[in-house]
Amino acid sequence: MSEKKNITRAAGILGSATMLSRIMGMVRDMVVSRLFGAGLATDAFFAAFQIPNMLRRFFAEGALTAAFVPTFSSTLSQCGKDKARELANICFTLLTIVMAGITLAGIIFSPIIVGLMFPGFKAEPGKLELTILLNRLMFPYIFFISLVALCMGILNTVRHFFTPAISTVFLNISMILAALCLHNFFEVPVTALAVGVLIGGCLQLAMQLPVLWSKGFAITPDFNFKSPDVRRIALLMVPSIFGVGVYYLNIAVSAVLASLLPQGSVSYLYYAQRLFEFPQGIFTVSVAQAVLPSMSRQVADGDIAGMKETLSFGMRLTLFITIPAMAGLMVCSKPIFSLIFMGGAFSYEKVVNSSLALLYYSLGLSFVALTRVLAPVFYSLKDTKTPVFTALVAFIVNLCASLALMGSLKHGGLALATTISAFCNMLLLFWFLRRKIGSFGGRAIFVTACKSSAASIPMTAVVWYCCSIVDWSQEGHKVLKGSVLGGSIIFGSLLYMLIAKLLRSEEALDAVSLLRRKLKKG
Repeated sequence: MSEKKNITRAAGILGSATMLSRIMGMVRDMVVSRLFGAGLATDAFFAAFQIPNMLRRFFAEGALTAAFVPTFSSTLSQCGKDKARELANICFTLLTIVMAGITLAGIIFSPIIVGLMFPGFKAEPGKLELTILLNRLMFPYIFFISLVALCMGILNTVRHFFTPAISTVFLNISMILAALCLHNFFEVPVTALAVGVLIGGCLQLAMQLPVLWSKGFAITPDFNFKSPDVRRIALLMVPSIFGVGVYYLNIAVSAVLASLLPQGSVSYLYYAQRLFEFPQGIFTVSVAQAVLPSMSRQVADGDIAGMKETLSFGMRLTLFITIPAMAGLMVCSKPIFSLIFMGGAFSYEKVVNSSLALLYYSLGLSFVALTRVLAPVFYSLKDTKTPVFTALVAFIVNLCASLALMGSLKHGGLALATTISAFCNMLLLFWFLRRKIGSFGGRAIFVTACKSSAASIPMTAVVWYCCSIVDWSQEGHKVLKGSVLGGSIIFGSLLYMLIAKLLRSEEALDAVSLLRRKLKKG
């Protein structure tokens, strides 16, 4: 099977599993918004969850994956399965010890961490104390999810993508059941959500271990921490923490600055970010996770030309998916919030405020997605300096833009600053990578962007017109709202694919061909 087909198949598996997870995440957020709304309690929970979640994105899914996968792929390819199994055992043992220490430190120093990250909470009685309590309850989540990320790296390298992607479904189910069943058992009902996070982390790890065993990677303790491969991973991880995770660091900065804005701002950004991550999680992260093992293997084999082709295909596939998704999110931001969240403690005013943040986040969807594909290439090439430099520039841009825009646009300005920063980071990565390895299909990437943009314009107009027939400020009418929004999205997607096919978009032709083969098999 060709590398393109491998990537498309892997992205399809990851996308399908992640779609189910994101749908359950939407259900979770609907439950949270209905039960707790957007105010003091939700600000405290989302802020508290931001800390272990930020560490997850930086350390587990970001730096650990970017450093471990290329090294593990190289070991598996060049030294065989026995050496790869030994490396997996050493890394799992070391990571268990390190994360246990980090978790304990996080629980002990939670008052200092929360106080520094969310200084605005001190002005409201009880808000800071509640955030500290929730953060202490949820901090062990980073322990479990870091080990899950290591398992994910192993399984993805041996071309098993489904279990790591589907495991987040159980986190969402755990939080939903905890919110519905346990909220009356606590003096502060939102505490039930923190309990759900902790249980969900345990379940996610429990799912990975049997699958690893079935693939020939039964985890056993190994304390040979002086292994050269482990040292190589550690050296790659340090710069990767900042290089891969700058987007999420910017999100964290937004949450810190939002704590200084009117009450509810942290929650508005959180809800918008959750919806923004829906297409990103289903499509862009899936493509990035599918491309990384292939590129790492090609670099290890010295196939730079093949790596360039894989990178170009990954970027074109990313743009083909994210450009219409970006346009759709911008047009549908208010209808989506009205349908999914409006009701109970979530008023139309909260719909408007949350949809404004989503509008500004949506502008950066393609930039964030391309960064997720570009940054790991440097680590595959053993270049750790360039992504750190670009990330530092992007971080400074985000901080300056946030301070400049939060006064006039409030939480919307923070979301827009994140988009501006993502654009700068993507542009710098693209430029430096082209200087490093030469051309990697830039003209084809540009043509895909133009064709996808052209196909998205009529799609956006049709979706906007269909959505305009409903008054989204009215509470209720869920069947009508759901029918209109769902029909608009389906019709718009079909129109986009049709126009893209007429424009001879290679990605559209591949998708249609794949669908035909699936139907014939069926």
